[in-house]
Amino acid sequence: MTLTKPTFDVIRRLIPPLSPDFHKGQAGRVCVIGGSDDYTGAPYFSAISALKLGADMAHVVCQPTAAIAIKNYSPDLMVHPYMRKYDKNPDLTSEEIIDNVSSLFKRTHVLTIGPGLSRDKMMLECTKGIILKAKEEHIPMVIDADGLFLIQNNPEIIKDYSEAILTPNVNEFRRLCETMRIEFEDDHKGELAQKLSQAFGGVTIVQKGKNDLISNGNSIFLVDHKSGLKRCGGQGDILTGLISTFVAWGVAYKKNIWQHDNSISPTDIPMLASFAGCTINRECSWAAFSKLGRSVQTSDMIPEIGPSFQRLFER
Repeated sequence: MTLTKPTFDVIRRLIPPLSPDFHKGQAGRVCVIGGSDDYTGAPYFSAISALKLGADMAHVVCQPTAAIAIKNYSPDLMVHPYMRKYDKNPDLTSEEIIDNVSSLFKRTHVLTIGPGLSRDKMMLECTKGIILKAKEEHIPMVIDADGLFLIQNNPEIIKDYSEAILTPNVNEFRRLCETMRIEFEDDHKGELAQKLSQAFGGVTIVQKGKNDLISNGNSIFLVDHKSGLKRCGGQGDILTGLISTFVAWGVAYKKNIWQHDNSISPTDIPMLASFAGCTINRECSWAAFSKLGRSVQTSDMIPEIGPSFQRLFER
């Protein structure tokens, strides 16, 4: 199949205008599920990136110990210490945790699942229940990191859910292929991403690499925008926040909160959101790397998000 790219003009149609007629939250509400004893930076990078791109509100649902750190990273994030690790005498059952988290669904447009989640038994069990509840309410989700570990071992919970986007790196992609019994090989044409999407029943796959390949099983987008040459940890977490914001804008687009021509099909939004997020992520990476070179860190990309958006997509 031929690799294609949407035009930036198409992406711009998905972006809400800045308007005094909007009220708080209409232009994007993102909820990150992740954050544990060992991993507090990942959910922060994801949530703050959503805000820096232009989402109105960002929630983080995490363990209590992680919440203390994340709250100190930024006062702009709403942090909920609902998650728990396995304990022989837990203060909350998994059912209570799932109910607490699902009470936030009415306050969010999209779930970002996995940054800093860990592979703790209780954390994964609760996340599985959260995904199943979110599907009942047709909430879009972007899944990365240990969220993909959960999917790898429980592919049925996401199968046939076209509102889901998976963002695997090369090793995560290989393991997902093995789970779905797809023979893994080096692929630069997107055919494996397409096969994996088809195996999952139309879930959008973002195969991260030298170039990013995106497929919903029908078409394949190529993202070959210039990127920085330093592969520091955390850039994938920024990507989840960027994609999630575009997905949230897609929800607003479908609700017609601003006047537009309805030229974008709802089924195209996951692909367009993924392409836009990958493109901005690469632009941020290159901008930060150009200034700092080998010493660049993921935190250096955060200030580049707004300027990168303006260069690429601002009206």
